[in-house]
Amino acid sequence: MEKQLKKERIGWYFYDFANSVFSTTVISVFLAPYFTSIAENAADSAGNIDLFLFDFFTVPIAAGSFYPLIISISVILQVILLPFIASIADNTKYKKHLLFISAYIGAFSTMGLFFVEGTNYLLGGVLFIIANINFGLSCTIYNSYLNHISTSENINSISSVGWAFGYVGGGILLVLNIIFFDTAEMLGVPTDFAIRICLASAGVWWAIFTLIPLKYLRKIIPKNPLQGKKNIAKQGFTSLIKTIKDAKKYPQTLLFLLAYMLYNDGVQSVIALAALFGTAELGLGIDVMITAILLVQVVAFFGSLFFNVVTKFLSTVSTLKITVFIWILVILFAYFFMYSAFDFYLVCGIVGFVMGGTQALSRSIYSQLIPYGKEAEYFSIYELSEKGTSWLGPLIFALVYNFSSSYRLAIISLIIFFISGFILLFKFNFEKGKQATA
Repeated sequence: MEKQLKKERIGWYFYDFANSVFSTTVISVFLAPYFTSIAENAADSAGNIDLFLFDFFTVPIAAGSFYPLIISISVILQVILLPFIASIADNTKYKKHLLFISAYIGAFSTMGLFFVEGTNYLLGGVLFIIANINFGLSCTIYNSYLNHISTSENINSISSVGWAFGYVGGGILLVLNIIFFDTAEMLGVPTDFAIRICLASAGVWWAIFTLIPLKYLRKIIPKNPLQGKKNIAKQGFTSLIKTIKDAKKYPQTLLFLLAYMLYNDGVQSVIALAALFGTAELGLGIDVMITAILLVQVVAFFGSLFFNVVTKFLSTVSTLKITVFIWILVILFAYFFMYSAFDFYLVCGIVGFVMGGTQALSRSIYSQLIPYGKEAEYFSIYELSEKGTSWLGPLIFALVYNFSSSYRLAIISLIIFFISGFILLFKFNFEKGKQATA
């Protein structure tokens, strides 16, 4: 049994290894500046593009707002879809099936980004939205496996190792893309074409390494699985409504979730928009972006393990508070002092180090605050502010820039999320919340 559990943990680690390339190669490095350039190519003389809401209705937006706006749209759709599908995952024998269906839809949509070129920003937006929704869904179900492969004694370590695997996977592909991107001109490959290859490579990597968890993760069978195709959707919706009502019984869980959604909204916004800030505000090249994100991956690997060690001396919640406070200092430094490539590298190094601890510890704490058998449903709410990025931060960033034309003002606006989450963590009682769901 223990031998099988070790294999399952390895399989679980490797899904982070597989999908983290979407966060690094796609979201953090190449997509923001590339999509912005595509939108600018299609912009009118005022610098605006048309966002088609219906066949007969368009809304003009600044080209620079396109990328953060489609992030917001994708996560708003996650708000609608993830809890419902997660309810089905918790209440049927199809949890593993849903994990890998969503993984491969996301992977193939990412491969489709290869075909986005010229002025075709709408195709890129649709493909990214599909990929990001399925990225979030697969991560929701993946996270829900944590309680099935760990105990309260080793859950911090397993969560931290999972994140570390993700940073390694994202870092390896990023190194390969750096080598390719830096030599593309020598090979006669145009820059735009090289970027499209790098974007598609993330989908290929995601698809290939997902085969490992596909082999080792077991099927999770609920005690009373729903039966019949007609009943699954109906009862899945009913179960979701019941879960939402029952959540009121766990006030500490909801308090932590609110704190997490606030500070992690800031974390994910920084991750998603750092490349855009670096290129548009600081005038840094894509080569700087690539090496900076690689720095984040390397440092984050050690950070996730370091803060796990810190929890041996401080409580998990106290350690998490330290990481959130560091994020507040990072935003202040970015607004007041970040003007050069060196400053950008310094911030990326600090972000990488603290990011690993913030993400690993948050997942570990939350997994111990949810009732048994409802892991995917509760993690679907958690995931709305997780790797798929949250919607409010990018939306505020886009609105501030749209009205001020200042990326520096847009970045300082994110500090409110960290401060709000930090304050709520002081009101949160971990032991009380853990006992309520035991």
